[in-house]
Formats: sequence, structure tokens, C-alpha cells
Amino acid sequence: MRKQVYVGCEECGVKNDSLFKGLPDEEIENINYHKSCAFYKKGQILFHEGTRPLGVYCVNQGKIKVYRTGDDGKDQIIKIASGGDLLGYKALVSDELYPVSGETLENTKVCFIPKSEFLGMLTRVPSFGQQLLQAACQEMGAMTQNITSLAQKSVRERLAVTLLMLKDTYDVDPAAGNETEVEINLTREDLANIVGTATETIIRLLHDFKDEKLIETKGRKIKVLEPEKLVRVGNI
Repeated sequence: MRKQVYVGCEECGVKNDSLFKGLPDEEIENINYHKSCAFYKKGQILFHEGTRPLGVYCVNQGKIKVYRTGDDGKDQIIKIASGGDLLGYKALVSDELYPVSGETLENTKVCFIPKSEFLGMLTRVPSFGQQLLQAACQEMGAMTQNITSLAQKSVRERLAVTLLMLKDTYDVDPAAGNETEVEINLTREDLANIVGTATETIIRLLHDFKDEKLIETKGRKIKVLEPEKLVRVGNI
């Protein structure tokens, strides 16, 4: 069960990392008034693929995997969302069903902005709509480039690239207020779903990377020790 919490927009540690950073003060106040915020435990679903969006989600703290389930029942992870990311706006604006699902990877705080308020803001602040369009195009371009690049690499190379991308995602959480060593916290199955290979292959390659002193593992947590060497392994 999710638990209602309060997260004020003015005090939000990730506001300047979000798409809302350039909004006028009155619009921030309007969002703050109409939004609802909740604490989700690890493994909870925010939205399901194939359902109709009723608003958008802004991640305050934590990590969320955005994924699509294939015909074979396996999940293909599209991205890992973190503090400041806005989820669900593309389906909402295009009036389509969610093409993906969102599930928390750790304890997470998320703010929900109702559909009517979000669409109203697009009408009142045209520049915000332009910003959303730009963000959507950039995300699509980056996704296309990643897919093309990864498709031409070996599994070992894909894992190296994926670990580097996840290291950036799991880097210092602005909402935490302190710097800690970056640890990637994913199940081996989730990691395999990102790389696009079998879980057993990921386990074997992680063992190889550990023997090569490229990474350090503790349970499911992975710490990148030699990012420069991973760049070379990934042939980036």
C-alpha cells in the first residue's frame, strides 16, 4: 500500500532537475496545491501498461524501472527513472494508453499531478509545452541511438555500457542531501532485461568483471571501480 506524504514544491530538492524548473511561481504554487504525494515501497506498481493515464508522476526520491512486457512474458526495461524525472506525460498529452509500466526499485517518493491541472498548465504556459516536446524528442533520439549502438555490440560490451549508464543514474541523489559512493542496486534479472540477455550470462560476466577488478559486488549491489576501463571494454 502507498502512504500519503507531504512534499512541498518550493522545498523540493530535485525541482531544478525537473521539467518544472522554468515555470512561473504561480504555476509552481498551483501544482503544489493540486498535486498529491505518496511513499511507495520497493516493488510497488505506479502505473500499468495498457491503462489510461489520469495524470503525470514526478519522482521526488528513489528509482523506478519503466518497462514493457513482451509476448514471451519477459520484461524489457526501457529506462530507470530517478529524482526529477517526469513520467507518463507523453501518453497523457497524446491521449493514448500507457505503452509501458512503472515499478519502484527501492523505497520511493512520487508526486502525482492530475490530468486537468497538467493540461491546463500547457494551455496557460505555451513555453512549457515546447519544453515538453523538446524533452520527448531528445529522449526518443537518445533511445534510438542507444538501441542502434547496443545492437551492434557483444553482450560483454553491452553490459559495460549499461553499467556506466546505471552508474550515472544511481549517482548522488539530490534529495538525499549528502554524497555517498555510487552503488547500482538491481536484481540480476532486471540487469539482464536491460542488457537483453539471459540472467545466467549476466551472472557469469559480472563474475568476470569482478575478477578483472572493474567492479565490486555485495549481494545485488554493484560498485563501478574502473569506469575508464569499462569505457574501453564497452568500445564506446
